[in-house]
Amino acid sequence: MTVTSEERYSRQVLFRGIGTEGQHRLRQSRIAIIGCGATGSALASLLGRAGVGYLRIVDRDYVEPSNLQRQGLFDESDAAESLPKAVAAARKIATFNSEITVAVEVADLTPSNVEQLLGGVDLVLDGTDNFETRYLINDFAVANRVPWIYTAAVGSYCVAMNVVPGETACLACIFPESPRGTVETCDTSGILNSAVNAIASISATEALKFLVGAKQQLRRTLLSMDVWWNDRSEIATSNPRPDCECCQQREFRHLNGEGRPHITLCGRNSVQIHERQRPIEFADMSERLKPHGLVRYNEFVLKFWREPYEMTLFPDGRAIIKGTTDTGVARSLYARFVGS
Repeated sequence: MTVTSEERYSRQVLFRGIGTEGQHRLRQSRIAIIGCGATGSALASLLGRAGVGYLRIVDRDYVEPSNLQRQGLFDESDAAESLPKAVAAARKIATFNSEITVAVEVADLTPSNVEQLLGGVDLVLDGTDNFETRYLINDFAVANRVPWIYTAAVGSYCVAMNVVPGETACLACIFPESPRGTVETCDTSGILNSAVNAIASISATEALKFLVGAKQQLRRTLLSMDVWWNDRSEIATSNPRPDCECCQQREFRHLNGEGRPHITLCGRNSVQIHERQRPIEFADMSERLKPHGLVRYNEFVLKFWREPYEMTLFPDGRAIIKGTTDTGVARSLYARFVGS
């Protein structure tokens, strides 16, 4: 039996905020989702089911068994095959909505490919796991007046913010500098799937508002909440910060590659990440890494072994990762276990 569009979207069309015209707008819309982990896969599922006509999914990683607790587009066979997340996501979306187009990009978003990967869409959604990439998205979005939605979750905490260039604050208005020192990640602090789905649902709703033209209903705050401890707060984002380097002074450091840690090949089968502005407390980092591999440290270096890789971490945040010459793999390991 063929599912018609009228049947598929009938309950959504009945909602007066969308209606027939809004559904048509969704069908014509193009979005990019950067990162298809926990929040990214939830966003892709929700917006794919809602009938957004074109999804571009960008992700550099592959499916692992530890993803299955919270990344709803993947199953055990995807993990067994170590499928790239963007590929596995596209396959799963095709099983529940064959009417839409899903473009797959197995890639790491960088200043050199950002125009290609973020160009030609109406809205960018954040499913990433690090501020380095978010600042790059923010620079591109502001420079090209493309709206985007910042979304993040770790532990039981989650946060989201709409960025409409020229109208609202941008990410750099609220966070002029990226977090320094020890940063929580899902791999070291864990994550509740309920936190992921709560914030992804909120961001997906904001995306629908934008795509159907309901801009007056867009939330203009940075919303944060903790689903375990029942905390909730909002910070107004209606107005840009007057001295913002990005959206007011239009200095796009991350788009120009200046805001990224320098990465070089370092001898045989090694990559060095020159992140020199992240003071590391070895005792704290050691406790975070112990569940994931062997850790040893002294006052000078911390060594972390997770097969087939070895990471040597220095007090200033610099790291040497042995076991690969792929800078994308090295960056992914650094973001997962140190934070970025």
